[in-house]
Amino acid sequence: MRQEIDRLSKDRYMARSNSAKSDSPAAETHSPDAETAGEDTGSNPIDGTRADGPGTDELEQIELRAWRSFLVAHARVARQLEADLLAASHLPLAEFDVLMQLDLAEDHRLRMNDLADRVVLSRAGITRLVDRLVRDGLVARAKCTSDARGSFAVLTDKGHARLDDARPGHFAAVRRRFLEAFSRSELESLAALLDRPFPRA
Repeated sequence: MRQEIDRLSKDRYMARSNSAKSDSPAAETHSPDAETAGEDTGSNPIDGTRADGPGTDELEQIELRAWRSFLVAHARVARQLEADLLAASHLPLAEFDVLMQLDLAEDHRLRMNDLADRVVLSRAGITRLVDRLVRDGLVARAKCTSDARGSFAVLTDKGHARLDDARPGHFAAVRRRFLEAFSRSELESLAALLDRPFPRA
């Protein structure tokens, strides 16, 4: 019985010893062929992308392509539309967007926070933008009766007329610069994809 216990104890010790050796850095082997093939780095030898899939620090090639394509397309089209709008109507794209959002809103007015959300600007950014439009007479400010600290941005008659003057040419440019690159079915797919809710955190 004593001999059996001693044998089992020796077997457990040897198993632990072998496991420790295999986990130590000295036990690792690196062959030039393995490193060349990317087997130690987890990278794809063909395109340099990660082989371990989503959730890693690096983007896969298709993820990077999709993200970069979106950023480049948005920047290029926005820059072209800004230039077109300034040349035709002397109106920056951000100011056009504010006038457009107010025109679409009920009673042609929006609280400042709501307007900032719609034009994707910060609270400070929308304040400066509305200040310029107020100086130009295109927008007016109105107090909020339910909140003494809040205020509305209101589209004026002059602002409405300026928007009506700029809108046809701008929408024609949107079609020419962006929409005409897609078929009707592609536009439907694109709208559905971009309408998905994205995580906020």
